[in-house]
Amino acid sequence: MSTLELLLCLSLCVACVASKPTEKKERVHHEAPLSDKAHDDAQSFDYDHDAFLGADEAKTFDQLTPEESKERLGKIVVKIDSDQDGFVTVEELREWIKFAQKRWIYEDVERQWKGHDLNGDGTVSWDEYRNATYGSVLDDPDPDDGFNYKQMMVRDERRFKMADRDGDMAATKEEFTAFLHPEEYDYMKDIVVQETMEDIDKNGDGFIDLEEYIGDMYSHDGEAEEPEWVKTEREQFVEFRDKNRDGKMDPRETRDWILPADYDHAEAEARHLVYESDRDKPLGSIP
Repeated sequence: MSTLELLLCLSLCVACVASKPTEKKERVHHEAPLSDKAHDDAQSFDYDHDAFLGADEAKTFDQLTPEESKERLGKIVVKIDSDQDGFVTVEELREWIKFAQKRWIYEDVERQWKGHDLNGDGTVSWDEYRNATYGSVLDDPDPDDGFNYKQMMVRDERRFKMADRDGDMAATKEEFTAFLHPEEYDYMKDIVVQETMEDIDKNGDGFIDLEEYIGDMYSHDGEAEEPEWVKTEREQFVEFRDKNRDGKMDPRETRDWILPADYDHAEAEARHLVYESDRDKPLGSIP
């Protein structure tokens, strides 16, 4: 698909859009939906609009004239064509959609980077992060807020070392992103599981039993009867979480619970957009 074909398709999407009891704690890391709109091109292109731009950015496009939208989209399409060959592949579009949907993560990293790269050398060392984050609080043996900052720092250091792939204790921006948002990186998923189990495993036996699992989500607080969703979670633990039926979840079972293999919405949307934009059809290496 040429960049011009994609631009024409996206311009159409934008033009059509412009005209038209106790709370459960969530531990599972799902891929966020690309849009809360229905995916029905016969009715509107709202879903494609949100998926391609990200919901927040899509709102700004709604305020633009068709000419302004087309100009902005043209600049975006140039960025998507990473090898600058004048064509947009499914993989290039998939990577862009993933970026657009997770723009908030990169904005968070940029904001925190400025406050932690204290010497301006382009990396964040563990010492810089520790000093900026904990500073003098470690000197107070009994902080008023009840947090155990030394314990938190030990946990952060362990995660920092995991994110720091070259082991020099100085994080590049990519490594710092993995440190702040470990659920987004395959090589960090073991630490996500470990931290989750440490949070829930109150008896310290290295497993999560049924009462620990429920206790992490729900506190009776004097209620005589559990809400229906708690009863459902008990059933889920027995039927699906505890796969080997030994009454507890081990690290593998915990990983399957909190980091499920999700449907790749970005891949599906990239293929859909390329198919709708490409006049030659079918998908593949598209001219």
